[in-house]
Amino acid sequence: MEYVTRIVIIGGGPGGYEAALVAASLGAEVTVVDCDGLGGASVLTDCVPSKTLIATAEVMTTFDSSYEELGIIVEDDTPYNERPARVVGVDLGKVNRRVKRLALAQSHDITASVTRAGGRVMRGRGRLEPGQAPDGSRKVTVTAADGTTEGLIADAVLIATGAHPREIPDALPDGERILNWTQVYDLDELPEELIVVGSGVTGAEFAGAYQALGSRVTLVSSRDRVLPGEDPDAAAVLEDVFRRRGMNVMARSRAQSAKRVGDRVEVTLADGRTISGTHCLMAVGSIPNTEGMGLEGAGVKLTESGHVWTDKVSRTSAPGVYAAGDCTGVFALASVAAMQGRIAMYHFLGDAVAPLNLKTVSANVFTDPEIATVGYSQADVDAGKIDARVVKLPLLRNPRAKMQGIRDGFVKLFCRPGTGIVVGGVVVSPRASELIHPISIAVDNNLTVEQIASAFTVYPSLSGSIAEVARQLHARKTGSE
Repeated sequence: MEYVTRIVIIGGGPGGYEAALVAASLGAEVTVVDCDGLGGASVLTDCVPSKTLIATAEVMTTFDSSYEELGIIVEDDTPYNERPARVVGVDLGKVNRRVKRLALAQSHDITASVTRAGGRVMRGRGRLEPGQAPDGSRKVTVTAADGTTEGLIADAVLIATGAHPREIPDALPDGERILNWTQVYDLDELPEELIVVGSGVTGAEFAGAYQALGSRVTLVSSRDRVLPGEDPDAAAVLEDVFRRRGMNVMARSRAQSAKRVGDRVEVTLADGRTISGTHCLMAVGSIPNTEGMGLEGAGVKLTESGHVWTDKVSRTSAPGVYAAGDCTGVFALASVAAMQGRIAMYHFLGDAVAPLNLKTVSANVFTDPEIATVGYSQADVDAGKIDARVVKLPLLRNPRAKMQGIRDGFVKLFCRPGTGIVVGGVVVSPRASELIHPISIAVDNNLTVEQIASAFTVYPSLSGSIAEVARQLHARKTGSE
């Protein structure tokens, strides 16, 4: 009788379910253990819900900012000078019901895909037991919601348990007025005055979205600008847009506490100032879901932050144990989690695999405008980590942008000075998440600016700016500028 390799995956996020699909396709016996539903936070409380909410906000921003310039007439008997400031409004309860419906549907689709592939899905919490059997297998104990347990034997275990919102002791969410990013979808009415604490990707995305939906937003940033981890030129554009649209951006302002005062929330800053709003969203990072899983007892090394240490093929320090996704602290991106999970299974099951290369990862901040990046960054160039030529072209010069009333944004490319090989790029524009793909292909395949410049683009199109930047970089390389 032919032996079948047994794989147990703890956690059903992108790293977990993508690993399950790969392992099943390679003939392994796969069990996915998850307590909330396949898709994990990415599908149920993070990426899918937030981007669905943002999609509604995006429609409203586009209409509010462009309808007059583009000559659109709103059929309304109300005299123009008596109309409210907003042309359209939003039913947040309806929006959030749609958000939850789509998230659950996506989770069900993922579960169906895994089961169709031959995988088994168990609802419960998994714990890795210490030690290995003489044959090298490991034991995972699954505890169901009713307290019953079941033991699973695995030839390899993948940890893909994700992360949860970080909390400040003096600003604990109550799910009503003080919220974390998993709780905002329970709101039935739009916050009149929303304070967003944290100006990283999550904070910036929600601040921009709720401002577009009609809330008066105050964004509290402990740093000197929003999105401190992103390209500085891109962050400057976004902060300017935020302020121009009426957002109160408070730089160098660290929040110490948040408390309810009647039907309002009062946030106290480190310098003693206080600000007040109807709601407060805490977006101050995340904590890996690694506690209570028996990892260290099983020989799995954790970092000081509680993340699972992994190498570039997703191995942990314990033989036969792999990890993927936000619990590893590599990149908090669904695409990276999925790749880590796939790499883990390919590696363990003996298929061809390339190590994870973070310099080919494309990422996007879903603000308006969006900010998409890939490869080496401006910070890498400024710090001397790579010698690269840089050209930035404002979208104001792009004919399609002019036609669509797009005023903010740019395309920036980085290339090696001798060869002209593209090593990175930044796009700030509507749908930057779509425009970054040709640059990602260039970075991943070591294409040159000459190759990018010589490829046909549609006229007029926003992608024409990518070719134009490449032409300028090629001219500088050849000295024909």
